[in-house]
Amino acid sequence: MGLIFDGRSARLYETWYHSPQGRAMETLVTESIPALLEPQPGERILDVGCGEGNHLSLFDPSLYSLYGVDASPFIIRRAKERLGNRADLKVGWAEDLPFEDNEFDLVLFINTLEFLDDPLAALKEAGRVAKRSVFIGVTNSLSWYYLCTKMQRLLRKPFFDQFAFFNLWQLKSYIRAAYGSVPVQWRCSHIHAPLLERIPTLVSDQWHPERCPFGSFLGLCVPLRYTLRAAQDPLTVGLGKAKPSVVEGMTMGNFHRNRRPSGNERSLSL
Repeated sequence: MGLIFDGRSARLYETWYHSPQGRAMETLVTESIPALLEPQPGERILDVGCGEGNHLSLFDPSLYSLYGVDASPFIIRRAKERLGNRADLKVGWAEDLPFEDNEFDLVLFINTLEFLDDPLAALKEAGRVAKRSVFIGVTNSLSWYYLCTKMQRLLRKPFFDQFAFFNLWQLKSYIRAAYGSVPVQWRCSHIHAPLLERIPTLVSDQWHPERCPFGSFLGLCVPLRYTLRAAQDPLTVGLGKAKPSVVEGMTMGNFHRNRRPSGNERSLSL
């Protein structure tokens, strides 16, 4: 649970979203998603903390099945008015998603973790409902943009009062806690970085600004790996060595029905 948008906070967000800084940040989001996520046609995509559907609108509903969840009933109503039948939208908590295990191919957190009280619980839930990857996009706490936003806090800009920030190493720590040792792809995007644009000529042609962890927008893609696999073979028990207490009741009945005259191995269908 964290900040739940009402009419006032939604207006503050819209003001920021349509500001030059907000539009520049959205451009970085638009660049980062295809670069890291590589969605495939036919995949099911869930946006956690979908808001009014700004980021769901980046995907073609004719290619993907789109879903959104947000804790604010007010915001979900606004999103439904905007998106219509292009996405399936629900009210729900990021820390307790109202979906089945492995229901989606991709799960997105785009400027959502910043508003949550328990980001780790939300990431674990995303891992439960996602089959392929989890995408995390945040405002980088090691960026010039963060410093400017912090100044706005000091000047009592109310929208940023409950806004948390993360850096690459903090997010990697959360990812390890949520998913274990998994590979992480990441990139940083920059707003108004003339110095960074000059670095290639000053340092090396091998310089890649997106690999500098001080950009304004930080995007990470976490491919999910499952370390446990259920055995699909029937269990075979040697009755000559097994004691009656091993199996009881109906199970013993199955043993006797499946008894083979040529040996003492029994196949138990589970």
